[in-house]
Amino acid sequence: MADTKIKVLYVDDEENNLFSFRATFRLKYDVSTAISGDEALRILSNKQIHIIITDQRMPEMTGVEFLEKVIERYPEPMRILLTGYADMNAVIDAVNKGKIFHYLTKPWNEEELDMTINRAYEKYHENIELKETNEKLVTSNDQLEFLLRQKLLS
Repeated sequence: MADTKIKVLYVDDEENNLFSFRATFRLKYDVSTAISGDEALRILSNKQIHIIITDQRMPEMTGVEFLEKVIERYPEPMRILLTGYADMNAVIDAVNKGKIFHYLTKPWNEEELDMTINRAYEKYHENIELKETNEKLVTSNDQLEFLLRQKLLS
């Protein structure tokens, strides 16, 4: 876990925010940026991402709409919503539809965002481990059922 950089995708329609995020976090994380939800979906189709951070207010596709598409195709990455507006409906939608891990306001605070990324990655790792454990349990259960059927038939 410690030897691999956390892969973060930052989505924002303002190029200055993309440059700022990359400059701030590029040494610590494996940073990808996208200027739109569509571009971000293309990145997700080609690269494993652990954490997605998206702005809410974007043309063509809001952050919540983008996260709804993400959850259908790529449920594993943890999702963080950023917005510069105190729009409670967007936050509620993000929680309910985009199943976000966390909500932060813009402009983001570097320390707070860094801590949130790390907490989200811990949760990402827990989810992956739980999924693997469940898959192993299903396999073990199938094997036990097979053995039981064999024993009952003999």
